[in-house]
Amino acid sequence: MKKQAIVLLVILMAFSYGCAKSDINPELPEESGQAEIQEPPIADVPDIQVAVPEVQEPTEKTWVYRGSAIEGNYADSDFVYLDNGKYRMYYAIEPEVPGNKLEVYSAISSDGISWKPESGVRRTFTVFPDVVELPDGTWRMYFQNAGIIQSAKSSDGLTWKDESGTRIDTKNNVGLTFENVAGPTTIADGSRYIMAYSGAMPGKYKDAPNNRMAVLLWATSSDGLKFTVQGMVLDTRNDKYYGFADTPDLIRWDDGTIKMFFWGYFGIYESTFTGNGFTEPVMVYEAKDDDPMHRFPSSPPGDPTLGKVGEKWFMYYGQHTKGIFYATLEEGNQ
Repeated sequence: MKKQAIVLLVILMAFSYGCAKSDINPELPEESGQAEIQEPPIADVPDIQVAVPEVQEPTEKTWVYRGSAIEGNYADSDFVYLDNGKYRMYYAIEPEVPGNKLEVYSAISSDGISWKPESGVRRTFTVFPDVVELPDGTWRMYFQNAGIIQSAKSSDGLTWKDESGTRIDTKNNVGLTFENVAGPTTIADGSRYIMAYSGAMPGKYKDAPNNRMAVLLWATSSDGLKFTVQGMVLDTRNDKYYGFADTPDLIRWDDGTIKMFFWGYFGIYESTFTGNGFTEPVMVYEAKDDDPMHRFPSSPPGDPTLGKVGEKWFMYYGQHTKGIFYATLEEGNQ
């Protein structure tokens, strides 16, 4: 009897354990001993299209030919701003004109496109006029005469009186012997004036058209009268420039930097003043020639001068025997 009671107790304990196990996980397969993890269903999420803004690449500006500004045998122009909102251009007669006296003339414009000549002659025996406004509202013109750079002053920009002395002569600190110096361009930079100019030497670079070579130099002055040569801007005696660069123009650009434009056999180049020199020039306006057989363009754009009319930059340049033409700086190719 006691033995039967013990067997009955064991059966009851086994039955109770099985019920408790089923209550914990009724779907657990007894033979596996592991529960299947049921993940909750995931609701459908609609695709969301995120608009990515298109990145606009900066548009490169280029100089675009626009036409004639002043017709005739003129070159060596210089652009200045007037206090009345108008603009004046000084320009010189080409030295090849028979009987000339190296006259300099002037014209006025309100839009940079149409120019009205002013009566009379501004100066004679003056080459490469470069005019700057002084702090007191008067004007100074730098120019080449007899192979050196001199200057004159004016109260109205029309009548000029020579200043004594020489601004720049052929002496230099780069070990070169110049026949003459020419093509000055001057700009105020804080407490000093900066001048860039060309120095001409005898000799021909390979098969270049000219029998003389020209390099660019720069000088500084505290008063605009006594200049000290600082050094070379550009040595042209190589296969890129073939020994020639001339008539630079210094201009204050939109970003506050000082840029220099000059011309050579193959077009017009641009460089930036660094404070103690100039960056490597890049061509910004290529000389065109109707005859592709010409190794050197027969009439490259010469003596560039720049000015801003409203919000647009203008570049004026000479074309031999044809006059002074201009281009404007435009977005893309127009």
